[in-house]
Amino acid sequence: MTEPKSPIRSAEDFQAAFDVSRETMERLEIYADLLRLWQAKINLVAPKTLGEAWHRHFADSAQLLSLTPKNTKSWVDVGAGAGFPGLVMAILLADSERNNLPVEVSLVESDGRKAAFLREVARQTMIPVDICNARIELSTNYAKIRGRDIYSARAFAPLTRLFRDIHPLFSASSTGLFLKGRSVAEEIKEAEDLWNFDVQLVESVTDPDGRIVVVRNLNAKTEG
Repeated sequence: MTEPKSPIRSAEDFQAAFDVSRETMERLEIYADLLRLWQAKINLVAPKTLGEAWHRHFADSAQLLSLTPKNTKSWVDVGAGAGFPGLVMAILLADSERNNLPVEVSLVESDGRKAAFLREVARQTMIPVDICNARIELSTNYAKIRGRDIYSARAFAPLTRLFRDIHPLFSASSTGLFLKGRSVAEEIKEAEDLWNFDVQLVESVTDPDGRIVVVRNLNAKTEG
């Protein structure tokens, strides 16, 4: 993957930056068209970012591809919203020219309208994803999304709350990829009071203040 060195203003810019196939680009362009169409009906993304969607949403999501291990077989996106980053990653990981093995992707979204949008994008792009229209912390969801390889989230919750919700799902081999903004250092410090975890911070290629928080070995601290 070639990391973008300038704003991704169009589909052509995105394809040049991330070197994806024509089929993948066709799917992403369908996605972008549906985003604009549905945004007029429901609030999927901040309105001011819609005109910069290829940079602020699609490229911001796609940068996780370079941090995804080659042997990844399963992915869960928490608080999927309009599908960033989870549905973008599902489309990228379905690229037959890039991946030999299918990756099972689950999108967890409690808002019924947003879940309907995700289903429509998945239908029109013919991407097989499991869309779970429920809150992540409900134990009834855990069986189908426990022990996955990757857990991702963007603009879902501070790390302390996010860790509380996903901790029951994490296995020893799970990795968290969380897109965060300028308050990431404070969030990590707060989380360290309650949780043990290994963390790596990776600079965002789309936001100079952004960081990708890579988390492994997440465990609750015991009292005493």
